[in-house]
Amino acid sequence: MRVVVTGGAGFIGANLCYQLTAHGGHDVVAFDNLSTGFKENLDGLVNVNLVVADILEFGALADAVDGADAIVHLAARPSVSRSIADPLASHHANSTGTVHVLEAARANGVEHVIVASSSSVYGANPTLPKHEGLKPSPVSPYAASKLATESYALAWQHSMGLKTLAFRFFNVFGPLQAAGHAYAAVVPAFVEAALAGNPLPVHGDGTQTRDFTYVGSVVSVLRDAIERQVAYPEPVNLAFGTRSSLLDVISSLESILGRTLERDHQPPRGGDVHDSQADKTRLMTLFPSVRSVPLEVGLENTVAWFKSFRDS
Repeated sequence: MRVVVTGGAGFIGANLCYQLTAHGGHDVVAFDNLSTGFKENLDGLVNVNLVVADILEFGALADAVDGADAIVHLAARPSVSRSIADPLASHHANSTGTVHVLEAARANGVEHVIVASSSSVYGANPTLPKHEGLKPSPVSPYAASKLATESYALAWQHSMGLKTLAFRFFNVFGPLQAAGHAYAAVVPAFVEAALAGNPLPVHGDGTQTRDFTYVGSVVSVLRDAIERQVAYPEPVNLAFGTRSSLLDVISSLESILGRTLERDHQPPRGGDVHDSQADKTRLMTLFPSVRSVPLEVGLENTVAWFKSFRDS
């Protein structure tokens, strides 16, 4: 199969490119503007063609998807806090960009499109675990743009016959995830600080909980969805129903590194929710063979990658 991965040089995208070529033998086009992705993430991968362009450049996007069997749309402007700082940019990249992907697919006869939404669409809804039947309540521009992403994909399926699958990602972490900038996700920010001997930046008191999902599990599901052309008329959580606090993550890192880690508690970030946990029922119905990687194992793999990256 020929698969186009938007955001293909990014964290999840590059891991997916590896999965598709190393274990699936697919030909892959990684489409990325390199705003948060890196060419180096694709080093050593065969059958991967990197196209450096933006999804808002419709002509370049249409050329890239011509002849493709499937598209996995991961390109986005990430981060809740980043969207609060510049909501219009998040809207253009995440909402308009998704329409570009869907229309490029339709214009070129691509039969299957998978899009990445986010658990942030649940927002202020306090129910745990979060099941897909809950009313979305976005509390940030990023969350609203991700709700638009999944809504557009499902609308194109209903009204135009395009097979789509909208996954709601929950706090994905693992190798290749960037750190060292203001919008870094919590796990790479913690790991980088710990390895550098610096205090770990904890926004709030650290009791907030997340359904941390290892990237290896995520890309295994994505590959299975591509190969079986799985479509569904409603969103699907892509997480496994775990719930760990930031303090739990710090405790696991202390066990892995064998030392106590200093913490730097900072004010809570605007737009963040306190607790998040997925209901995995729909995911397991569609992907009964998938297995999750325990948090501790995923953190060990992540620390090992960061150490090798620092030593290279």
